[in-house]
Amino acid sequence: MTKSDTPAQMSRRSFLRKGALGGTAAAASTLAAPAVLAQAPIVMKMQTSWPASDIWMDFAKQYTDRVEAMSGGRLKVDLLPSGAVVGAFQVLDAVNDGVLDAAHSVPVYWYGKNKAASLFGTGPVFGGSANTMLAWFYAGGGMEFYRELTQDIMGLNVIGYLGFPMPAQPFGWFKGEVNTVSDLQGFKYRTVGLAADLLQSMGMSVAQLPGGEIVPAMERGVIDAFEFNNPSSDSRFGAQDVAKNYYLSSYHQASESFEFLFNRDFVEDLPEDLQAILRYSVEAASTANTAIALDNYSADLQKLQNESGVTVHRTSKDILSGQLSAWDQLIPTLEEDPFMKKVLDSQRAWVERVTFYELMNSPDYALAYDHYFPGKLKL
Repeated sequence: MTKSDTPAQMSRRSFLRKGALGGTAAAASTLAAPAVLAQAPIVMKMQTSWPASDIWMDFAKQYTDRVEAMSGGRLKVDLLPSGAVVGAFQVLDAVNDGVLDAAHSVPVYWYGKNKAASLFGTGPVFGGSANTMLAWFYAGGGMEFYRELTQDIMGLNVIGYLGFPMPAQPFGWFKGEVNTVSDLQGFKYRTVGLAADLLQSMGMSVAQLPGGEIVPAMERGVIDAFEFNNPSSDSRFGAQDVAKNYYLSSYHQASESFEFLFNRDFVEDLPEDLQAILRYSVEAASTANTAIALDNYSADLQKLQNESGVTVHRTSKDILSGQLSAWDQLIPTLEEDPFMKKVLDSQRAWVERVTFYELMNSPDYALAYDHYFPGKLKL
């Protein structure tokens, strides 16, 4: 019996579910012939942190399609874009309070409540990719740290999973070229989470904004450079209309995944098989998301170059080295918090072991690519 099943405080969903089952049983007992009465599907209200036009709404729908198909229609998802119920940065509160049953977002969007949120996707990069760090979440103890933070430390009534290891985020969009750390001084730059602390320490002035507010802020002069995430999302909200220099490769957010948030009472009121479907559909969608991401991100990057006049650069080694030095200065301040220190210790140990294997085992893919497509790479 869950908290919401107590006589004093039975949740609306629990009441409806149990009422439907009871009604079915009562009806069946009054019929002379055997009969199966259809039970109305349980509707899960899920809001994303993305505008309706963002490709990430397509990613979220891949998840909801799988939930509905695997549940045989017993679960239906009312999928809503950012702002339909609450703002992009408010989905955690809404899920905790039961205003939403679920959300599709990223942990860094509640960084303002606890900086440790950034450690689940946008923290220091010790050398591990998003694949490495998603593996840490599921096999290296990260999920239990996440539960401890959300439920024990913050006292939230939520359950969360991570899925879709994102390609490293570009350093972003600039009106002119930036080649050295000194070139970054004074820029008014959009990013989120610990990346804000990182880049402020490198001489930038940072504003933390949802994706849908970036281009208007650029047009008003609130910011003069920015990053969001990927060529598809960036081009859909018009990044190419306000800047023409696009820098790929960065250590500021290089290991992020989506966050699938659920109200704990909503989940625990469900039958165990539906709880399992909610959880394991995250893994199924993660594979599907990766496929459409690689397809769309690469195609949209070509469109930006060929149709929108965007110059695509790789971020210079001077700036990348500067980011690592900035992380070196930031990490000791993070480790003053005991919880953050034990999470960072766990991540370092995982990356030291796992990434050693990954790097030693991986052939030089750039060498092979240059062999078959000579002259395209500008490294």
